Amino acid sequence: METHIADITRVIQLSVAPAFLLVALGTLITILTTRLARIVDRRRVVQERLCAPTGEIVAEQQEFAHLTRRSSLIYFAILFAVLGALLICLVVASTFLGALLSIELAKIVAGLFVLTMASMVVAWSLFLGEVSLAVWAGMHNRR
Repeated sequence: METHIADITRVIQLSVAPAFLLVALGTLITILTTRLARIVDRRRVVQERLCAPTGEIVAEQQEFAHLTRRSSLIYFAILFAVLGALLICLVVASTFLGALLSIELAKIVAGLFVLTMASMVVAWSLFLGEVSLAVWAGMHNRR
Protein backbone atom coordinates (compact mmCIF):
# COMPACT_ATOMS: atom_id res chain seq x y z
CA MET A 1 0.00 0.00 0.00
CA GLU A 2 2.87 2.34 0.82
CA THR A 3 4.33 1.93 -2.65
CA HIS A 4 0.99 2.65 -4.27
CA ILE A 5 0.67 5.96 -2.41
CA ALA A 6 4.24 6.81 -3.38
CA ASP A 7 3.36 6.08 -7.02
CA ILE A 8 0.31 8.35 -6.87
CA THR A 9 2.37 11.08 -5.22
CA ARG A 10 4.91 10.82 -8.04
CA VAL A 11 2.13 11.01 -10.63
CA ILE A 12 0.77 14.15 -8.99
CA GLN A 13 4.24 15.68 -9.11
CA LEU A 14 4.54 14.79 -12.79
CA SER A 15 1.11 16.31 -13.48
CA VAL A 16 2.14 19.75 -12.27
CA ALA A 17 3.94 20.69 -15.51
CA PRO A 18 0.96 19.77 -17.72
CA ALA A 19 -1.29 21.70 -15.33
CA PHE A 20 0.80 24.83 -15.88
CA LEU A 21 0.59 24.23 -19.61
CA LEU A 22 -3.18 23.99 -19.26
CA VAL A 23 -3.22 27.38 -17.51
CA ALA A 24 -1.13 28.86 -20.33
CA LEU A 25 -3.54 27.48 -22.91
CA GLY A 26 -6.47 28.89 -20.96
CA THR A 27 -4.82 32.30 -21.02
CA LEU A 28 -4.21 32.02 -24.75
CA ILE A 29 -7.85 31.08 -25.32
CA THR A 30 -8.93 34.14 -23.31
CA ILE A 31 -6.72 36.40 -25.43
CA LEU A 32 -8.00 34.85 -28.64
CA THR A 33 -11.67 35.12 -27.69
CA THR A 34 -11.17 38.78 -26.74
CA ARG A 35 -9.62 39.49 -30.12
CA LEU A 36 -12.43 37.59 -31.85
CA ALA A 37 -15.04 39.64 -29.99
CA ARG A 38 -13.40 42.89 -31.11
CA ILE A 39 -13.26 41.67 -34.72
CA VAL A 40 -16.94 40.67 -34.61
CA ASP A 41 -17.90 44.07 -33.19
CA ARG A 42 -15.96 45.84 -35.93
CA ARG A 43 -17.54 43.62 -38.60
CA ARG A 44 -20.97 44.65 -37.37
CA VAL A 45 -20.07 48.32 -37.76
CA VAL A 46 -18.69 47.76 -41.26
CA GLN A 47 -21.72 45.67 -42.21
CA GLU A 48 -24.06 48.47 -41.11
CA ARG A 49 -22.07 50.90 -43.26
CA LEU A 50 -22.39 48.53 -46.22
CA CYS A 51 -26.17 48.43 -45.76
CA ALA A 52 -26.30 52.23 -45.78
CA PRO A 53 -23.85 53.15 -48.58
CA THR A 54 -21.87 56.31 -47.98
CA GLY A 55 -19.78 56.35 -51.13
CA GLU A 56 -16.84 54.31 -49.85
CA ILE A 57 -18.35 50.94 -50.66
CA VAL A 58 -15.13 49.47 -52.06
CA ALA A 59 -13.15 50.42 -48.94
CA GLU A 60 -15.88 49.00 -46.70
CA GLN A 61 -15.99 45.76 -48.70
CA GLN A 62 -12.21 45.43 -48.46
CA GLU A 63 -12.28 46.01 -44.71
CA PHE A 64 -15.11 43.49 -44.32
CA ALA A 65 -13.12 40.88 -46.28
CA HIS A 66 -10.05 41.65 -44.18
CA LEU A 67 -12.01 41.24 -40.94
CA THR A 68 -13.46 37.98 -42.22
CA ARG A 69 -9.95 36.66 -42.85
CA ARG A 70 -8.80 37.76 -39.40
CA SER A 71 -11.80 36.14 -37.71
CA SER A 72 -11.09 32.87 -39.55
CA LEU A 73 -7.50 32.86 -38.33
CA ILE A 74 -8.60 33.53 -34.75
CA TYR A 75 -11.30 30.86 -34.96
CA PHE A 76 -8.79 28.22 -36.03
CA ALA A 77 -6.29 29.41 -33.41
CA ILE A 78 -9.00 28.92 -30.77
CA LEU A 79 -9.78 25.49 -32.21
CA PHE A 80 -6.16 24.36 -31.94
CA ALA A 81 -5.68 25.91 -28.49
CA VAL A 82 -8.77 24.07 -27.20
CA LEU A 83 -7.55 20.87 -28.86
CA GLY A 84 -4.22 21.33 -27.07
CA ALA A 85 -6.01 21.83 -23.75
CA LEU A 86 -8.06 18.67 -24.29
CA LEU A 87 -4.91 16.74 -25.15
CA ILE A 88 -3.21 17.96 -21.96
CA CYS A 89 -6.22 16.72 -20.00
CA LEU A 90 -5.77 13.34 -21.68
CA VAL A 91 -2.06 13.39 -20.74
CA VAL A 92 -2.91 13.91 -17.08
CA ALA A 93 -5.72 11.32 -17.14
CA SER A 94 -3.49 8.76 -18.88
CA THR A 95 -0.73 9.35 -16.36
CA PHE A 96 -3.11 8.67 -13.47
CA LEU A 97 -4.74 5.68 -15.16
CA GLY A 98 -1.35 4.16 -15.84
CA ALA A 99 -0.35 4.54 -12.20
CA LEU A 100 -3.68 3.33 -10.78
CA LEU A 101 -4.03 0.32 -13.07
CA SER A 102 -0.28 -0.41 -13.25
CA ILE A 103 -0.37 -0.17 -17.04
CA GLU A 104 2.56 1.09 -19.09
CA LEU A 105 1.16 4.12 -20.93
CA ALA A 106 4.43 6.02 -21.42
CA LYS A 107 4.22 5.90 -25.22
CA ILE A 108 0.62 7.07 -25.22
CA VAL A 109 1.41 9.91 -22.81
CA ALA A 110 4.43 10.92 -24.89
CA GLY A 111 2.38 10.82 -28.09
CA LEU A 112 -0.38 12.93 -26.57
CA PHE A 113 2.19 15.43 -25.32
CA VAL A 114 3.78 15.71 -28.78
CA LEU A 115 0.32 16.25 -30.29
CA THR A 116 -0.30 18.94 -27.67
CA MET A 117 2.91 20.74 -28.62
CA ALA A 118 2.02 20.52 -32.32
CA SER A 119 -1.43 21.92 -31.58
CA MET A 120 0.10 24.78 -29.60
CA VAL A 121 2.53 25.59 -32.40
CA VAL A 122 -0.37 25.80 -34.85
CA ALA A 123 -2.46 27.94 -32.46
CA TRP A 124 0.39 30.39 -31.77
CA SER A 125 1.26 30.54 -35.49
CA LEU A 126 -2.34 31.37 -36.41
CA PHE A 127 -2.38 34.00 -33.66
CA LEU A 128 0.80 35.53 -35.07
CA GLY A 129 -0.75 35.53 -38.54
CA GLU A 130 -3.83 37.34 -37.27
CA VAL A 131 -1.76 39.93 -35.42
CA SER A 132 0.35 40.46 -38.55
CA LEU A 133 -2.79 41.05 -40.61
CA ALA A 134 -4.09 43.51 -38.02
CA VAL A 135 -0.81 45.43 -37.98
CA TRP A 136 -0.60 45.42 -41.77
CA ALA A 137 -4.15 46.75 -42.05
CA GLY A 138 -3.43 49.43 -39.47
CA MET A 139 -0.40 50.63 -41.40
CA HIS A 140 -2.12 50.60 -44.79
CA ASN A 141 -5.47 52.07 -43.79
CA ARG A 142 -4.07 55.39 -42.58
CA ARG A 143 -5.48 58.12 -44.73
